[in-house]
Amino acid sequence: MLSTLIPIFPLPNVVLFPGVFLPLHIFEQRYREMVKDTLAGDRLVGMTLLRPGWDNNADGQPPVYQVGCVGLISHIEELEDGRYNLVLRGVEKFRIVKEEDLTRAYRRATVDYFEEQMSVADHEAVRRQRHHIERLLTTVSDAPDHPFPSNLSDEEVINALSQYLDLEPIERQALLEQTGVATRCSALIELLEMKAMATGQSDDRGLVH
Repeated sequence: MLSTLIPIFPLPNVVLFPGVFLPLHIFEQRYREMVKDTLAGDRLVGMTLLRPGWDNNADGQPPVYQVGCVGLISHIEELEDGRYNLVLRGVEKFRIVKEEDLTRAYRRATVDYFEEQMSVADHEAVRRQRHHIERLLTTVSDAPDHPFPSNLSDEEVINALSQYLDLEPIERQALLEQTGVATRCSALIELLEMKAMATGQSDDRGLVH
């Protein structure tokens, strides 16, 4: 069972999604302490996105979006000068209930988790839309015609695209806050269609409609 009291690592441009891997370089002293404490415990770190204007309070507790994703440290490399390279694997979405008093150098919060479950209908809908997304990608990026290994599940593809496509942080946050993978898939299609129209892609290939 996941701990409901977790360290949170707020960043201005990173949103973690369930099932997706995220490489991080840890150099600030407070987050070095966070990593040490986490490694001695359950290896969980809650990733949250900083709200706009965070840089006006960068040294305090700038506001964050309440919905984030907890990640498990799956790989760790400690460098000679005390910095870390690590990889998080997204585990589950959470909502911050309250932040704890700042008794440590880094922030901690009590959270509620909510699992994203997919019905049979959801799986069928995402399966149909996945191919449309792969076609759309050719109009908004340099992605090849078949960018994903066939062994990746539809859920893994949608979450990975949501995390790594060239989107604004607030767009990725909006995708994370969708109620599940099926609604995230539909929202991602809308974003890609808007970007395709912005590039002047005609709709004679059925890509923008």
